Amino acid sequence: MKPIMNDKKIVNSWALFDWANSAYALVISTAIFPIYFTANTPEIVHILGLEFTNSSLYTFAVSFSYIIIAFMSPILSGIADYSGRKKYFLKIFTIVGSLACSALWFFDGVGTYWIGTLGFIVATIGFAGALVFYNAYLPEIATEDQYDLVSAKGFAYGYVGSVILLIIILFMISKHDMFGFPTEKTPIRIGFLLVGVWWLFFGFISFKGLPNDLNKEKQDNIVQKGYQEIKNVFAELQDRPNIKRFLASFFFCSAGVQTVIYVASIFAKDELAFESTELITIILLLQLVGIIGAFLFAYISKQTTNKTSLIISIVIWIIICVAAFFVSTKPQFYIIAATVGLVMGGIQSMSRSTYSKLLDEGEDDTTSYFSFYDVVYKLAVVLGTGSFAMVDYITRDMRYSILILALYFVIGLVLLLITKIERKEAIM
Repeated sequence: MKPIMNDKKIVNSWALFDWANSAYALVISTAIFPIYFTANTPEIVHILGLEFTNSSLYTFAVSFSYIIIAFMSPILSGIADYSGRKKYFLKIFTIVGSLACSALWFFDGVGTYWIGTLGFIVATIGFAGALVFYNAYLPEIATEDQYDLVSAKGFAYGYVGSVILLIIILFMISKHDMFGFPTEKTPIRIGFLLVGVWWLFFGFISFKGLPNDLNKEKQDNIVQKGYQEIKNVFAELQDRPNIKRFLASFFFCSAGVQTVIYVASIFAKDELAFESTELITIILLLQLVGIIGAFLFAYISKQTTNKTSLIISIVIWIIICVAAFFVSTKPQFYIIAATVGLVMGGIQSMSRSTYSKLLDEGEDDTTSYFSFYDVVYKLAVVLGTGSFAMVDYITRDMRYSILILALYFVIGLVLLLITKIERKEAIM
């Protein structure tokens, strides 16, 4: 039995999952873990005879995580699609990710940096794997005219939830002596535990309101079918040039956006000597601005088109990257960070809803198409973080890596400009 479309309880439950897992995206991926990782690993790390800076090691770890999940996604999509167990696998990846996140508690210094690296990789796989099934729910719970609003609502829930938890952790860190801790280290590690618990607890509350899995007849060769579905979608895209061009644009823009999210705090710390509490405060403000940005770009889309909204966002991203290359003072970085917050949620929310609109109305195979979308996204993260780390590894200067990201946004903009996206009204 299909779920009731635009049901308030179901939509809120779907959005609540963003509340749950965005705590990982903010606290671990963006705000605290990158800074903690570089502060508690050797400046130069030797692995397999190669010499890495700790910043490039972190970025390569992100890239490696997404290589794994990109190859796993078609398998997972095939299993979910043919077994109807979307919620089941959403739960599995949530459990794996939250437990791995909690395990970061044991990363307590230079001698245990391998725990931090492995725990981060597994938690990232859990986070990214869950998104395969989370994104595929959107066309099943909302009608097309509601995609923009529902998608923006999910991002807004994610921003609010993650900000609340970050404030709690920031308070523990800044007032560590009041809690009886001699340094910031222990409250940061407690923060890792809190993220894991938050992710798991609210995730399972979300699951209660999501549609139950469908009972489908057991089929053989599900793994092969998963990859075959991806091949089929790729073949179908040859006759759907607009979707193909949009996905190509999405690929390059995601390479830029996601890499900025992962490396921004390390860049500020290494290049501009920001303190940990300063960075966390900046990222906190960035998230609050992001809530406004998600709904602002949904409003722009309603008044104009999704394409116009995305073009404006991408142009701003290009300006951000060029400005970051030349940034030399903290006030300048504050301005850049605020601008990032404004466009970060907008481009992510609009990309997801635009892709949903481009799919044919009544498309039965949404899981396969969203699995393909997700593989494109994950390969984009591999490209973005991998190339960023490689340039950093070669030049020992992250500023040159930023220019690579600017190039990706330019390519994404050109591809979007030649994509035809029909205007479809969104009810706000």
